[in-house]
Amino acid sequence: MTMHDADRPLDALDRAILGLALEEPPSGLRASILLATAYRPAPPFSFWELAFLGALGAAAVWFAALLILGGGSLFVHTVTTIASATTTLLSNGATLAWLAAGGATALWLSLFTVSQPVAHASHRFGPRNVP
Repeated sequence: MTMHDADRPLDALDRAILGLALEEPPSGLRASILLATAYRPAPPFSFWELAFLGALGAAAVWFAALLILGGGSLFVHTVTTIASATTTLLSNGATLAWLAAGGATALWLSLFTVSQPVAHASHRFGPRNVP
């Protein structure tokens, strides 16, 4: 439609279309359309969060199947080996000193720097082009 289309005389088809008796839209139609499109809340989880939760659930199912199928003693042996290795690692004084220095640095940075506001969940996927 150009700028001068309003100046041209209406042809028979245009007059027939404009003469149609149209029904009023149902009450709340505009609001329901806006709620379903522009004002729709952001999903509670992103794709990567869902993938991580799925992998965590798969690992839990695998551990449950391992225990049910009789691999319980091997699993317990593995956990005790990991626990003893962790205990040996954390009994080293230098490791504990580095962990304390890192914790103190993290505490210092979180307490004494200007806090940055976290983006709202509705802006997680970028801005929407709403007319």
